[in-house]
Amino acid sequence: MSSRVSPYPEWLAAVSAAFEGLIHPSVEQGPERSHQLRFAAVLFAAPFLFAGAAAQLLGATVGFAQTLALSSAVFAASWLTAALLLATGRRRLVEAGALVVAVPAVAALIAIAGGVSSPMTLLAGALAAECYWIARTRRAAMTGAIAGAVAVALTFSAGTLGFGGLPSVTPSAAHWLVPLIYIATLGLRFTVKEPARADADEVAEASGIEERMSAVLLRVNRSGDVMHASSQAETLLNVRSDILLGNGFFQRIHVADRVAYLCAVSDINEGAEARTISMRLRMPVEQGALRAPGYRQFGVELLSAAGEGGAVVILRDEAGMAELEHDLASAREEARVAKVESKRMLAAVSHELRTPLNAILGFSDTLLSEIFGQLSNEKQREYVRLINEAGGHLLSVVNSTLEISKLEAGTYTLHPEAFRFSEVVDPSVAFVQGDASARSIDIEVAIADSVGVVYCDRRAVQQVLINLLSNAVKFSHANGKVSVLAERSGNRLDFSVSDNGVGIAAADLERIGEPFAQVRTDETRHVEGTGLGLALAKGLVGLQGGGMTIDSAPGEGTRVSISLPVGVGEDKDQDTGNGKPAIDDEWSDEEYRKTA
Repeated sequence: MSSRVSPYPEWLAAVSAAFEGLIHPSVEQGPERSHQLRFAAVLFAAPFLFAGAAAQLLGATVGFAQTLALSSAVFAASWLTAALLLATGRRRLVEAGALVVAVPAVAALIAIAGGVSSPMTLLAGALAAECYWIARTRRAAMTGAIAGAVAVALTFSAGTLGFGGLPSVTPSAAHWLVPLIYIATLGLRFTVKEPARADADEVAEASGIEERMSAVLLRVNRSGDVMHASSQAETLLNVRSDILLGNGFFQRIHVADRVAYLCAVSDINEGAEARTISMRLRMPVEQGALRAPGYRQFGVELLSAAGEGGAVVILRDEAGMAELEHDLASAREEARVAKVESKRMLAAVSHELRTPLNAILGFSDTLLSEIFGQLSNEKQREYVRLINEAGGHLLSVVNSTLEISKLEAGTYTLHPEAFRFSEVVDPSVAFVQGDASARSIDIEVAIADSVGVVYCDRRAVQQVLINLLSNAVKFSHANGKVSVLAERSGNRLDFSVSDNGVGIAAADLERIGEPFAQVRTDETRHVEGTGLGLALAKGLVGLQGGGMTIDSAPGEGTRVSISLPVGVGEDKDQDTGNGKPAIDDEWSDEEYRKTA
């Protein structure tokens, strides 16, 4: 046997929630609110019963047009009475007026149906039944019974009261149709009475917990309409809980977030246990608050109401989290702008430094060559040499800084061309040969015959080789060895520079490749450097669609491996326009890898 809620109670609860949202704001939660809710429902439904009876009794005698006009008048009167109740909340006055109108209306139907011998006489009992269903008291039932008796009594005085001019029909078995339909509606309403009370008891028991929660607890049906809202709605949403009933809650959801809410409700209906979403709810003006009305972010958790249908919705205010996220995004943007500005300033300063540095190097070279006469003192010659060396070192730092700034700013332009790889290896080795010879370090070069001609940026490849060889020589032990290996695999060039020097610890590998990042140990304390070599090599390799890996261990040396796309012919024709060859392989999105 399924425990799922039947369609009728669920539909009735949805209608009840929709009506409750229309109750006058002056009516507080409690029995009075339920009383007015049932009364409004009766006023909206009663004309349908009268229209059915009138159509059956008058359709064949006075004609369709007159019957329709009478039914429309009854609809208008009853619904206007309901609107008066909802607009004012003055139940007692409206109840008295409605009962005064209902008594002669029922008496007229009984008289038209042929008198008390007609099955329509049972409608007199409807006055007692409805009075009891609305108020749920014996006094109300007694008042309704008296009103029904008065309606029956009026049928015996039809001529005296002016009812004699009404058409009359002979009682028949067909007249049982309307009373039986009405009795069926009573059965449906009183059948669901006990479950509704049980739900109310559960809500009352949970209210103590709900009031202590810093969240709004909602119970929604399978359509997403709210059946119950906790009292915390007034604190968190600044609205009374009854305003959220029916589709009142859905109307407060931001239009862009409604689809997410309905999808979450649908998932719960299809068997999901829980769903969590974030959405914006419209907030009213807060009295005495400076905050303007608008939308506020809320975290929404939907939980399946097992055995009951629908879901339980928990709303939590995420305004503080939204503000933190906004502040975090602002801080990130400020950091990004500051980083960009610092790079621009660094590039500008570096550019301005090159002019005086070139002058220093040029004049110091002139003095060292003694073109305009010999230096009179050996100390002078030594100082000039030191100035020249320091200027050259500073110029290399400035150049590297400029190159990195261009790479990070995305303004570095590649100029690919076809050349033999050995043509860049030889000058690169020659560049570091002096330092290597001074420390008795052998440089071995092994280039496979298959390498041949490559197509890429010649200057960038040479810069990468110089940087890697310089590092390898600097961090090698005296009498050590540096190796350059290269081979070709299809349209890719794989080359590496390795040494048997001090190596790098696993913890330090994480920082290698970042600008100005240097690893300082007792063995490398004497080595000069800025930490720009590997950073520049990494950027130049990545810009060409290549990848770089570093394998190292303390005391065992380091090997830096490079893989570059260097296709000739069809790859040359597929140049992307910015000097970067078109590639499509596993290295195209390769992360900078480091292994120890």
